[in-house]
Amino acid sequence: MIDPIILFFLLGATAGLLRSELRLPAAIYEFVSIVLLLAIGLKGGIELARQPLGTLLPQMLAVVALGFFLSLAAFPVLRYLGRFKRADAASIAAHYGSVSVGTYAVAIAYLGSRGIAFEEHMPLLLVLLEVPAIIVGIVIARGLSRATRWRSVAHEVFLGKSIVLLLGGLLIGWIAGPDGLSTIEPLFFDLFKGVLALFLLEMGLITAAQVGGLRRYGLFLTGFGIAMPLFSALVGTGLAWVLGLSVGGTVVLATLAASASYIAVPAAMRISVPEANPTLSLAAVLGITFPFNVLFGIPIYHALAVWVHTFARG
Repeated sequence: MIDPIILFFLLGATAGLLRSELRLPAAIYEFVSIVLLLAIGLKGGIELARQPLGTLLPQMLAVVALGFFLSLAAFPVLRYLGRFKRADAASIAAHYGSVSVGTYAVAIAYLGSRGIAFEEHMPLLLVLLEVPAIIVGIVIARGLSRATRWRSVAHEVFLGKSIVLLLGGLLIGWIAGPDGLSTIEPLFFDLFKGVLALFLLEMGLITAAQVGGLRRYGLFLTGFGIAMPLFSALVGTGLAWVLGLSVGGTVVLATLAASASYIAVPAAMRISVPEANPTLSLAAVLGITFPFNVLFGIPIYHALAVWVHTFARG
């Protein structure tokens, strides 16, 4: 049976492809995004309050290394097989080394509907995965140049909406703890799947708008938009096994690795690599990778996580 939130995504995509007049008002989409990001951060903050930060340090460092590795692995494929310009290859690689909050939200909803537990500090790892790929993308595209506006990039990355809300939610949840957040549970926790459904409705409409870009840029981006997340999920699954994560935690880390950014990285690339064509990145990320992960990828990563843990026990 298909999860209802996936049906909302399909509704949006179908409506967009049929050129329906359906649109989510900009203010509503902004509100939904804010609630979603805060809810994810709050849930992670509650878990952080239950365990010392020092115990998470190995996972934090490993995830940062993962972000660097995935970006560096994607670049030569795009540059030499895809024959993209250096700036475009670096920009796309940065998108695929970073992470999608929307895909993460779908993954935790998927696990929740099946009663599969996972390590609740995953939002912290989500935040950490945003940054390394941006650094790699800028350095590969421009080199370590004085002309790079690092101050503007740092402001866009660390003070951008997604990072501020995720980190803010983490801090609030960590300071308040589960008892202190009981009064706001109805909005941020009880309505989480309903808010996610509205978010995915809009993402379906955005996905449909990117299909034209894929038609213009050929089959390579389509293949890359599927092959790269599968490769990244394998790497994420292996890392999760090394770190000793549960089946649910393995699914989440594999999904984080397989996802691609459509918020933080486009903003950073716009500032530091303006010569890169943003249509290429967004067409691949939103036209192929996001729908692939939401519709097919997460169940595949779940099956992979179960197999790895079964194999390890055997």
